[in-house]
Amino acid sequence: MDHEPTISQDVGAKPARREPTKRHGLGRDVVVASICGGVVALMVGASYAAVPFYNWFCRATGFNGTTQVATSAPATGPIARKISVRFDSNVAPGLPWKFEPEQSEIEVNIGQVVTVFYTVTNQAARTTSAQAAYNVAPLTVGSYFQKINCFCFTEQTMAPGEKREMPVVFYVDPSLADDHENDGLNTITLSYTFYPVKDPVVKPLASGEGDKRKGNL
Repeated sequence: MDHEPTISQDVGAKPARREPTKRHGLGRDVVVASICGGVVALMVGASYAAVPFYNWFCRATGFNGTTQVATSAPATGPIARKISVRFDSNVAPGLPWKFEPEQSEIEVNIGQVVTVFYTVTNQAARTTSAQAAYNVAPLTVGSYFQKINCFCFTEQTMAPGEKREMPVVFYVDPSLADDHENDGLNTITLSYTFYPVKDPVVKPLASGEGDKRKGNL
């Protein structure tokens, strides 16, 4: 009889000790799951934001040889220093285009606005679309290479057998002369690569455009 109260106290004490432990464990799982979910959401959001941010960064800084976009000639005009500009052309696998510069190399004054042409021919028996990616070498001069007009800014759609001249209007920024790390720079290479577009934007033909395209067959 003397031990009954002790037994009753021990039996009653065990559930009281276990219940808080279960609740604490469940709460901890909820917190961990919430943190993991937040991290995943952040990573997904970052992956979508990374591409446009990278493109903006390259355009703003010339990183990785990305050229700049200008709206007019430089205010200071051309300077006496000359530099050679080479033109490179490439076509990605699966695109039946012939793509080449009309001149492989020219010499220009820094700050001089120049227009050059590339020739593109669709060698397929079907309409094909593509868009060009571009950069300059050395990669460090991307911020000085200014393009006023370029076919790379838009998607290109060509009819079967169509041949087209595509202009590039550019200048080398005179501020290059103030960058002493490029004092020994004599040549810049402008390189383009056309990549096929799987789902081209459908554009209505202007009046008479269909007949003009037939003449290129």
